[in-house]
Amino acid sequence: MKLPTKSQWRQFLKILTKKEKIIFSLFLFLFAVSSTFLLINFYLKNTEIQPAEGGIFIEGVVGSPRFINPIFAPTNDVDRDLTELIFSGLMKYNSQGKIIPDLAQNYEITEDGKIWEISLKENLAWSDSKLLTADDVIFTIETIQNPDTKSPLRASWLGVKVEKISDSKIRFLLKNPYSSFLENLTLKIIPKHIWQSTPPQNFPLSFSNLKPIGSGPYKLKNLIQDKEGKIISLDLGKNPNYYKDTPNLQEISFRFFDSEDDLIKAAKEGKINGFSLTPSNPSTRKDLLSLGGGEEFNVYSLSLPRYFAVFFNPNPPAGGSKVLADKLIRQALNYGTNKEEIVTQILEGEGKIVDSPILPEIYGFKSPSKIYQFDLEKAKPLLERAGFQETETGIREKVIKKELAFQFKSNLTFGSRGTEVEELQKCLSKDKEIYPEMEVTGYFGNSTKEAVIRFQEKYKDEILKPIGLEKGTGEVLKSTRTKLNEVCFEKPEEKIPFRFSLVTVDQPLLTKVASLLKEQWRALGADIEIKTYDVSTSEKKIAFENEIIKPRNYEALLFGEVLGQIPDPFPFWHSSQKKDPGLNLALYENKDCDKLLEEARQTLDEGKREELLEKFQDLLIEDAPSVFLYNPDYLYFVSKEIKGITIRTIADPSKRFSGIENWYIKTKRVWK
Repeated sequence: MKLPTKSQWRQFLKILTKKEKIIFSLFLFLFAVSSTFLLINFYLKNTEIQPAEGGIFIEGVVGSPRFINPIFAPTNDVDRDLTELIFSGLMKYNSQGKIIPDLAQNYEITEDGKIWEISLKENLAWSDSKLLTADDVIFTIETIQNPDTKSPLRASWLGVKVEKISDSKIRFLLKNPYSSFLENLTLKIIPKHIWQSTPPQNFPLSFSNLKPIGSGPYKLKNLIQDKEGKIISLDLGKNPNYYKDTPNLQEISFRFFDSEDDLIKAAKEGKINGFSLTPSNPSTRKDLLSLGGGEEFNVYSLSLPRYFAVFFNPNPPAGGSKVLADKLIRQALNYGTNKEEIVTQILEGEGKIVDSPILPEIYGFKSPSKIYQFDLEKAKPLLERAGFQETETGIREKVIKKELAFQFKSNLTFGSRGTEVEELQKCLSKDKEIYPEMEVTGYFGNSTKEAVIRFQEKYKDEILKPIGLEKGTGEVLKSTRTKLNEVCFEKPEEKIPFRFSLVTVDQPLLTKVASLLKEQWRALGADIEIKTYDVSTSEKKIAFENEIIKPRNYEALLFGEVLGQIPDPFPFWHSSQKKDPGLNLALYENKDCDKLLEEARQTLDEGKREELLEKFQDLLIEDAPSVFLYNPDYLYFVSKEIKGITIRTIADPSKRFSGIENWYIKTKRVWK
């Protein structure tokens, strides 16, 4: 069938009336609209929205980079954030907190957990296009193990041997099976060809720490410093040599701020797309949302395997209070702690109560058989059993009866000699009216006898009258000895107040928690002195660690501990970890617990490990070496234009970037 020609259409329109032309035009318009609608509907039904490449994500953080180097990064949160994006490990955490292969293709465990063999993926490369091989892995670990490097990760790799099987295969040999070794393998690898010419002791001084070459999804693009040399911003671009598909986000920029207030101001002004809030000031979240800036952000409340607690030191430094050495006291303090009040009033609900060192709610273990619910009526009898009684001052005291180092036990008369006579003369010399001669000879002569008579007559109501005498005899017999023992020596008792100091760092949340604990424990009759330490700079953090944490220089410590994704309480509670570099902050020692922790660390059977750790938690909670308090939520604010975020549980704050390859801003439609 032939369609009408152009001239025929003109002829057709000429023969139509005006009314017919309007009707025809209307039908023609409706036909075009309906056709367009059908085409659009067909397109939408047969295509789907998918992430597209492009867009810039701007992250705001408090602090600045020092070592963008995995072997030093654990000492600085900003460094950890950057190494998470620039470097890769043999294993990594996914967005759900599970450990999965990264550079590793697969791994094999033999010899009951003593040998781990790792095969690398094919064609791995650094961001400078050099090949990444087993040599880089071995170099990284041996560098960490070298004491001259002074890596904070060294303790985690002591006793581990690493061997090269081939360019793509490595063998790790452990002295003992270690169930959490898989977590060790999340260590980020550094390039041997960049660092091999640097002496280990010079690693912290190298410019390469701020010019990283990595194998992660992003690489350093540029770094901006102010006139004083302080880094104020840093840009990361996509790493074209990344072994996986390149990320959707074209660029990630970091903006560095001096304080949390400056960070939040930038967020409200729309200058950053993402930032996290530490638990130091949880009320900031409510403030941000109420001022409207929060309307532009999604808030991700992430769970970390960590807790804050008060750790009791049963062996405090010289001069310290030893009241916490008594288990009854520690149990009473547990009963006297209102954790719900801490979470609701200070954390404003942004956290969970913790009752166990193994966080059953995170790892899926059974809850402990014993929990110290807040109950003053259970706490007070424990204090009384420990000997601490109420006083008029409100501060409980314990009175300890002491035996005298020396007592008069013999009858002493004119002519007696020896140590007791010397002690008698020393005692009588304290009162010049009684013994003006003040001679200490060890011989009971006339002057000593006269002094004894004056002493007897001074205390005649207690010495002479009960035996019917008015004048002194000058002889030291039973009634005289009793009074001499009372007058000559200190009272045979010691009063111990229910008093100790609580150390913590000078951060708003922790100082508030310390103040609330002081108030709660005052209701038990305890007098708490709070000592805070400034850790606002890296130098001050190091000083706090060296002066307080490492030497265990505290009576009680309010502090946090971060666990791994694979539960291993060994570093925090085994008796071998009481001294630095161990992390047993309560100096806890229990042989049964030690055995359970050792077995749990060595078994690869998850069911058996769970059973062992559940037994461990019950034993430890009964001993009450600490008061477990809370696990604060980690709040991550991200602009609503950023999609693809699925994180829920993270091993540490830097893992908020897990799965960042899947984040996106731009979208596109593709055919189904």
